[in-house]
Amino acid sequence: MLTSQIHGVIFDMDGVLIDSEPNWQQAEYQVMTALGVPLTFEDTEQTTGLRIDQVVHYWYARHPWVAANDYDNLAVANKIVTEVVQEINLSGTPMQGVIEALNACQQRGLKIGLATSSSSAIITAVMNKLNITDYFEVRCSAENLTYGKPHPEVYLNCAHALGLAPEHCLAIEDSFNGLIAARAATMQTVIIPAPHQASQARWAAAHHQLRDLTQLAGLLDKLIG
Repeated sequence: MLTSQIHGVIFDMDGVLIDSEPNWQQAEYQVMTALGVPLTFEDTEQTTGLRIDQVVHYWYARHPWVAANDYDNLAVANKIVTEVVQEINLSGTPMQGVIEALNACQQRGLKIGLATSSSSAIITAVMNKLNITDYFEVRCSAENLTYGKPHPEVYLNCAHALGLAPEHCLAIEDSFNGLIAARAATMQTVIIPAPHQASQARWAAAHHQLRDLTQLAGLLDKLIG
């Protein structure tokens, strides 16, 4: 049973605030296959939630004969990020219920933070595209940390920056890697998986599962009374 009072909500970004997972998957697929890595578009779901350098390493580690040919993790990662930023600036759209959810947090006096594996360049692109910068007291990226998600450090850093104990934070994720990170940080967790993944048994690891962010206000009322 959960007993900790919620004082803050920490959002993941890609797939929670903005519908960017297809952009990531497309960029990952195009860049990696052009370099000779034999992956399918469906394979890209395996790396959802990972930091981009971890994504590149993940695929090259599984295809070392490709990596042997002038492997440059940073260059490949930067190319993928550049393509994602371009797509966000061009056609980025919010996930359903984003503004409603952010307003619900503000109206209930909850602190709002961001904990993402994405780089500062993508954070800036998303904040500007969705016009949501002012909602967030803290924005934390795992880009310069030793480990990205599923390591909990980015979530712990965000809670600390908000001035909250991790157990008083509600983390909202869409990926299993992110969920593991939030659970490891001892936060209460909400998972909002992609619709085609919603029935997977692994989401039982989350404290709560929602269809989309339009349901967050009702959950907050149950949690904070």
